[in-house]
Amino acid sequence: MNKILSCLFTLAWTMVLCQDNQYQTFFEQSGGSETPRYAQTIEYFKNLAAASSWITCTPFGKSPQGRDLPLVILDKDGLKSPAEIRKSGKLILLIQACIHAGESEGKDAGMMLFRDIAMNHKYTGLLDHVSVLFIPIFNVDGHERFGPYNRINQNGPKEMGWRVTATDLNLNRDYLKADTPEIQAWLRMFNDWSPDFFIDSHTTDGADYQYVLTYLIEIYGTMGKDLTGWSKQVFTPQLEKQLLDKNIPVFPYITFRDWTNLRSGLIIKPAPPMLSQGYTALRNRPGLLIETHMLKPYRQRVEATYECMLTVLRILDREYATLRKLIAESDAETSSLAFRQQPFPLQFRILENDSVMVDFKGKEYETVKSDITGQSYNRYLDKPANFRIPSFTNNQPSVTVKLPEAYIIPAEWETVIDRLALHGVKMVRMKKDETLTVNTYKIKNPQWQVNPFEGRHPIINFETEEIIEEQTFPAQSVLVPMDQPAAKIIAHCLEPEGNGSFLYWGFFDAIFEQKEYTENYVIEPILAKMVRDDPKLKEEFEQKMATDSAFAKNPSRILNWFFMKTPYFDQRKNIYPVGKVYDAAIVSDILKDR
Repeated sequence: MNKILSCLFTLAWTMVLCQDNQYQTFFEQSGGSETPRYAQTIEYFKNLAAASSWITCTPFGKSPQGRDLPLVILDKDGLKSPAEIRKSGKLILLIQACIHAGESEGKDAGMMLFRDIAMNHKYTGLLDHVSVLFIPIFNVDGHERFGPYNRINQNGPKEMGWRVTATDLNLNRDYLKADTPEIQAWLRMFNDWSPDFFIDSHTTDGADYQYVLTYLIEIYGTMGKDLTGWSKQVFTPQLEKQLLDKNIPVFPYITFRDWTNLRSGLIIKPAPPMLSQGYTALRNRPGLLIETHMLKPYRQRVEATYECMLTVLRILDREYATLRKLIAESDAETSSLAFRQQPFPLQFRILENDSVMVDFKGKEYETVKSDITGQSYNRYLDKPANFRIPSFTNNQPSVTVKLPEAYIIPAEWETVIDRLALHGVKMVRMKKDETLTVNTYKIKNPQWQVNPFEGRHPIINFETEEIIEEQTFPAQSVLVPMDQPAAKIIAHCLEPEGNGSFLYWGFFDAIFEQKEYTENYVIEPILAKMVRDDPKLKEEFEQKMATDSAFAKNPSRILNWFFMKTPYFDQRKNIYPVGKVYDAAIVSDILKDR
């Protein structure tokens, strides 16, 4: 009998081991030194979904090379749609990995976490009030540019994906301009699901220090007051304490004021909306950036990421009611008249005379001069060192704008209209031509970046002069009311000085091009009369000739200078085509006609 029981026990234990091996991740099988390819990752989640009703796999788009963009849903009731989960009252947590495909810790950590919850039934209570969406690989094409030499600064895994997409674009610079099919698909998914909290998993470059994991959440001026207060006073202390209890000390994302002098102190700026967590903050959703330290062993980085994801789940399980309430209030606040009556910050600057001293767990280093380049650089020593250094985190608005009741985009700027629609912006097509008095801008002295940045040549310098004009907007032009939760995104897209605005990215470059010129034999008799009849013009011309030698030596520029003073010159050149309506009654009248 004992022999039979022993055999049964052995068989049962063997079955458990086989089951464990069946759901071991590629990372675990490699001893923590490797990460799986795209096909292996997708197959793993499909196997989990086949074995557990808690997991659903669905694509949310396609890459330029035709790969599915994977979305994995984890819900203990087997709910699969945004409507079902919203109706259940659960929060939705969106976790994203491999937006930079060589930074794969989030993928491997998420595979283990989903397995542990759905198959091993660990932490199942954390899904009482939370459902989890997981993108294990966002940059799927870059991920398959797989090799050992894709991250020179990184200590493992043995092979990994590439930073950017197949079209050489960085997805984490594309959230606002939305040029890539991947981000366009992500925005549609985000609008459908409207997640309450967001995690983006990365591996950092930069200095050497003791922390395995650093983080960033937007508490520096871009989210509403109450949501910022919760993130700063409730979420962040719990995150740091619980990770420290797991022997994982963490620190806010590290950027030094002077990378050659680490004692110069740390700075943290609000993230622009071209970046993931900067974007979600403007959508009134807290976003947590995880940055594991590239020089730590890969296994340690994955384990720290796992614990961080698990910790966020624990916090959200407790805070779900509060967070849901704060998000609803933030959406309502952003839609309100009171919000539009306050100056809206578009750009920030750090107050460099305002800092606090912090304890920083760094590494000893020495500054040496290269025999090859002649450049001084920091050489880190394998010796921990604790520093007491200043931290500069007080940011003040440097550019603000008075928001209108609505923007109007002429019908011909369809690309701009389509991009706004991707951001979930509510718009109304105008049924008939409308002649309206609107505010807009004259753009002066634009200068473009010479080298391309993310496939474009941004306008890096320009001046704006706000003007009021009467303008006729054709039927099918779009009215963009600002009484909606996406108001902050709208402002950053359509205000020329918005952080990463559509003007900055070149969507409106055509307005700066001169399309008509004059023949010299046509303009010469006219300019002679202009100088003769207008003493002030003559004086202005003579001063220009005296102070601008390049102009004085260029007959074509001289002729065009005069041409620009005639009524034949394009009066719309450099005029921003988007109008701003401040009169709520006008907006109401247009909406009645829709």
